[in-house]
This record gives sequence, C-alpha cells and structure tokens, in this order.
Amino acid sequence: MTTLGLVVAEFNRPITEQMEEAALEAASAAGAEVHETVRVPGVYDAPLAADRLARLEPVDAVAVIGTVITGDTDHDQVITDAAAQRLADVSLERDTPVTLGVTGPGMSAAEARERVENAAKAVDGALDLVDQLPEPQ
Repeated sequence: MTTLGLVVAEFNRPITEQMEEAALEAASAAGAEVHETVRVPGVYDAPLAADRLARLEPVDAVAVIGTVITGDTDHDQVITDAAAQRLADVSLERDTPVTLGVTGPGMSAAEARERVENAAKAVDGALDLVDQLPEPQ
C-alpha cells in the first residue's frame, strides 16, 4: 500500500477544506493511506512541511494542496512561483515525489471553488509517480 503525506494550506480554508476532502477521498479510492496531514498557514509555507513529510520513512510521496486567489497586486503570482519552485526542489533533494495540487494564481474565489478536484489530481499524480518511477540505484 502506498503511503502519502498531505500538506494543506489553511489560507482560504473554506476552499482548501473541500480540497482536503477530495484528496482524502482520492487516496481512499486508490487504496492508499494518508500517514500524516500537516496544515500550514498558506501555500508559501508548504515546502518546509513537504520536506519534513518526505523525510519520514513510511511516506512514499507528498501531495500539497491549497489555493491562491488573486488580489490587487502580483502577490498571488509571487507566492505560487516561489512555492512551486521550492516544492520541486524538495522532491529532487529528498528523492520523493511531491505533487502540486495548488490552484492559482490569477483566479477568483469562484474559479478556485470550481477547481477543488485538483486536489484529487495531486493525489493521483503522487500515486502514479510512486508506481512509475524506477527504484534508485
């Protein structure tokens, strides 16, 4: 059985709560176990939590979920760019799949609510990577 770590951003909680439910349902439907869920204040804070989960022996992959809604500045773009880059770094440095189930930037709250299922896609992607990646030498 594949074991996942799950990182959930708390910012925009009414949406990320639905995303968390979708992620847990996807894991359960696939026969995977969520070993631990770490809640972080926002998407920007996710890389550290993903790194800590990726260090845990039972964790085969980490799925990160959250949503970044646009505002009056480019803040949403800066946050998502930084988080995506650091999450990719965690994946490579820990040799553990880390998938990005973060919606945004450039979305309204209504658009973010329409993309709740992206959390399930992050779980599916993590599980696919675990199955498809060759064992390290």
